[in-house]
Amino acid sequence: MDYKVLYRKYRPSNFNEIVGQEHIKSILVNSIKNNKIAHAYIFTGPRGTGKTSTAKIFAKTLNCLNNENGISCGECNNCINFNTTPDIIEMDAASNNSVEDIRNIIENVMIAPTTSKYKIYIIDEVHMLSTSAWNAFLKTLEEPPQNVIFILATTDIQKVPITVLSRCQRFDFSRIDKKLIFDNLSRICDIENIKYEEEALNEIAYISDGCMRDALSILDQLSKVSNIVSIDVLKQNYGTVSNADIDYIYNSIIHNDIDELVDSLRKIKESGVAIKIFIDKILENFIDKAINIKKKNISGNAFNQLKKIIEKLNNLLVSLNDNTNGYLLLELELISFINDEDNKLSNREIDKIISREIMSIDTKIDVNTLLDKDKNQQIYNICDEFINVRINNSFVGASKENKAEFITIWDTFKNNVKKDNIKEYLPLIKSCIPQVVSNNNVLFISNNESIKVVSNSKLYDIETSINSINKTNYKMIFISKNDWDKYMKNYDKSKVYEYIDDKEFYIEGKNSIKLAEDIFGNEKINLE
Repeated sequence: MDYKVLYRKYRPSNFNEIVGQEHIKSILVNSIKNNKIAHAYIFTGPRGTGKTSTAKIFAKTLNCLNNENGISCGECNNCINFNTTPDIIEMDAASNNSVEDIRNIIENVMIAPTTSKYKIYIIDEVHMLSTSAWNAFLKTLEEPPQNVIFILATTDIQKVPITVLSRCQRFDFSRIDKKLIFDNLSRICDIENIKYEEEALNEIAYISDGCMRDALSILDQLSKVSNIVSIDVLKQNYGTVSNADIDYIYNSIIHNDIDELVDSLRKIKESGVAIKIFIDKILENFIDKAINIKKKNISGNAFNQLKKIIEKLNNLLVSLNDNTNGYLLLELELISFINDEDNKLSNREIDKIISREIMSIDTKIDVNTLLDKDKNQQIYNICDEFINVRINNSFVGASKENKAEFITIWDTFKNNVKKDNIKEYLPLIKSCIPQVVSNNNVLFISNNESIKVVSNSKLYDIETSINSINKTNYKMIFISKNDWDKYMKNYDKSKVYEYIDDKEFYIEGKNSIKLAEDIFGNEKINLE
């Protein structure tokens, strides 16, 4: 069987490849470099945080013939034969927890290593050892032969006797930061050619709860059920909730829309999201909102309202147990803020919250109004043919390097645009993601059809603004996520894209800037 699941395929092989746990890596590497090796270690922490992997890497590096600065070479005989050498003994205490199992260890520790400097015992789930097994093990653990090292691993340190802990150097593994998990997932997706949405990887990082193994297992499964790991695919296969879902909940609260609130909560309940994970994510999201409201000095009432919601939900989270109907209590807590006179927000405060991007959704933008404003400002003929030409040109010479370079340009634009006829559209435009980038063409994906239409209606102004800020020459097109999914169903990797001139779609006389001069390269344009 050639196929390996991702968490096994990408298990780290040296200290440089371990994700997170920097404090532990630093101590272990320095102990190797300075030749200050203890006789017994205990690694404790949540599952999937790298305890066993770190134990194996530590053992491998200790016996490496050519380790450099505490990092195993991976090429000497000891590194190559690490998984088969009799000098590394791995034992699962969950199934080998009797006195007889420990007696076997005690008898064998006296046998010298065959080809290595150290004989190393890695005992996983060590808290499962019986009391009599611990008693038999104590003397050997305290004074093993000089060339023997014990590395114990456990997810339940409370069950390990204090007499054992006092004989070991203890290392506490923490849950891996969500950002580190996301970065590792995106790196692996790029290597494995797995297409993904950033929001989906962020959500995987969240629901894995600091466990890299769980995150890789979820990614592995989703990559098999769809040609793109998307938030929708994640929702179909796992109980999860996106930031947009929570934004709809907050939006219904500030607009006093009880029907929308109850409907949103019940849809999420039906999706199978665990109530504690759901409340925890609401808390994280609402705290971010409160911070933004305070930073941008938007509304004292809005901040106080969020503060009270956060306090109530935190108390609810603490009080929940397996017998509690959590969703019912959550619904009750949130609807108590509907039409609450003590925390009522004015329309002006609500508009400020939305316009200053406290929410990732922009529920108050009237698309028809925006389109009406631009009735006479269209520079391009945004027809199907024009869209197809721009899509085609985006694939001509497209590369990850081009995309990475443009994302930097895109971020600069979003942070610096000041032009009046763009600013009011910025909340919409910001939600669009650069998906395919060639040397001079960019294909954006928008959240929905309305955003696509409005963004394309301002296409000329967006292009002009980006290019004038960054001194570039990009042409762009916006399509919806549904358009992209349909396109990818028929995507032919072997197709060679050739550039198509799109000037026939320019509408002359619709703008004061002369189109005949290369529109996007005009350095005289100045944004105040």
